Amino acid sequence: MQLQDGLAAVIARYRPVEAAVEETFVNKNAASTLKLGQARAIALLVPANAGLSVAEYPPNLIKKSVVGSGHAAKQQVQMMVRVLLPGATVASPDAADALAVAICHAHHRDSWQVRAAVAAAGAAE
Repeated sequence: MQLQDGLAAVIARYRPVEAAVEETFVNKNAASTLKLGQARAIALLVPANAGLSVAEYPPNLIKKSVVGSGHAAKQQVQMMVRVLLPGATVASPDAADALAVAICHAHHRDSWQVRAAVAAAGAAE
């Protein structure tokens, strides 16, 4: 409930018009994978319930969009987020990751919307 309530509070406070999340990566630890899946479900459901469209991006595209390399280390992502958003407070690696997803979405938003529209048209047929 803490994650759900926190996301709902952020959406209520800042009133975004869309959301973006990182796609799931394969994890060798089954328990960790299950927990990640549950958290992702909440991260997808809360904005969708608020009427927001939700884009998903693979981890390598997020890193490439921010650092220039799809295999960048977490420290490189943090450093580039600070460079790209000099006024932002990056309090943790998780905060840097969230901002990196937002940067990626800003760069790829238009192509994501086109892919979503094509997929929706194909599903309607």
